[in-house]
Amino acid sequence: MAHKFVIEQNKAGEYVAKFKYNSEIIFWTEGYSSKASAKNAIESILKNGPGAPVEEG
Repeated sequence: MAHKFVIEQNKAGEYVAKFKYNSEIIFWTEGYSSKASAKNAIESILKNGPGAPVEEG
């Protein structure tokens, strides 16, 4: 699969949800104290992201 979400720990020991496409990190979340919170962030992106508007600055 060319794209996927990955949960990893950063140097501070926090859990970060990353979205990767062809092994390249496209975006990542803030650090969370628990893996469950990082999973919740992914669920929120999947639920709310498809219909979100695009803003240009």
